[in-house]
Amino acid sequence: MRLLPVALAALIAASFVSTPAEANTDQLVANICDYVKSNDKNRLRKKLKESRVKLRNIYTGVSCDGNSLLRTAYNSNSLEVGEYIAKRLPAGDLSTPEADGKSILDWANANGHSGSAITAAVQDRISGGE
Repeated sequence: MRLLPVALAALIAASFVSTPAEANTDQLVANICDYVKSNDKNRLRKKLKESRVKLRNIYTGVSCDGNSLLRTAYNSNSLEVGEYIAKRLPAGDLSTPEADGKSILDWANANGHSGSAITAAVQDRISGGE
């Protein structure tokens, strides 16, 4: 009969441990999205560094209002941050279709962003530049 209280205590302890981590993750994503939308490359870099997170490791898992970080940068006209993101991602991530089945280049071209500096950075990265 002692097993139930011990198991309950372990479950409660685990919930306290995981909740702050989840809250920290949610706050990190919110900060990243805010910095992308406001074209604040320096604060984005600082937040990633202090969180010990690499952009290439989180890019596919982060969504800002249902859009990828690059689409958010395009929609916010955040050229500096968009170029920064494009230069930090593997070419494979840039070529992979997103949730709607379009790669970032296909989406950018279809949405009038073909002349954007972000598009140039994406194309350069995919073609093996920088």
